[in-house]
Amino acid sequence: MRRNTLNKIALVLLLIVAASCKSKKLVVVQRPTKDTAVVKTNDVAERLAAIRAKQVTFNTFSGKAKTKLVINNDDNDCTLNIRVNRDQKIWISITAIAGLEVARALITPDSILVINRFQNLYLKKPFSYVHRFAGRQINFKTLQSLLVGNAIGELLNEGSKFTPEGSNTGVTGDLQGMVYKLLLGPDMKVTQTNLANKSAGQTLQVANRVFIQADNRVVPSQIDITSNAPGNKVLANLRYTTVEFDRVLEYPFSIPKSYQPAD
Repeated sequence: MRRNTLNKIALVLLLIVAASCKSKKLVVVQRPTKDTAVVKTNDVAERLAAIRAKQVTFNTFSGKAKTKLVINNDDNDCTLNIRVNRDQKIWISITAIAGLEVARALITPDSILVINRFQNLYLKKPFSYVHRFAGRQINFKTLQSLLVGNAIGELLNEGSKFTPEGSNTGVTGDLQGMVYKLLLGPDMKVTQTNLANKSAGQTLQVANRVFIQADNRVVPSQIDITSNAPGNKVLANLRYTTVEFDRVLEYPFSIPKSYQPAD
């Protein structure tokens, strides 16, 4: 009798643990199709304030994304585990289909560190290394914004021009030689970001799709990023399977002594 009772208790505990380990189901948000969020004014400052008010705010962000990653002709399917400490660091772990970590990166406003576990190599560069793949106007906060579907802060400036495009709003301008266009939905969420620096031959396109609600925030669950620069092309299709905000996170990163610097 006692054994049966213990078995039942054990079964209940296992069910509780199993339930707690399941990923939270992402709730898809039906975005409005009418201009309910559009500010009825021609004042640029008021329009910019309305857009900023709709951006996602957070202290920390974590997400797991099934990803198709193409760097030049190197095509890989992988999973990205992403952690962001706002304005301080972005931590990314890249795992292969078998669940083995193949690379880890730590990005700060000043530097980029990457370890390649397959080849026992590491990369240590200033943040400006990113400019090989994207324009010099790209900074840490740009990457941070793109990962959660926010508008790039520098593009929301007094020089921006607003154009109605159906129920959407186009925001265009020129930032230090970089031509930009944001496409905002009626909810003021960013649907597309396009950057082009013709003199440098660099472009960056970002498309946000299938918005979800996570911890009372609305973010895209599908983010497609395409970067073109002379000699370098990067494509990243992120499909978030989990998204969480303002959790206590760790950002472990160390370079093993046996690793050699990459070229």
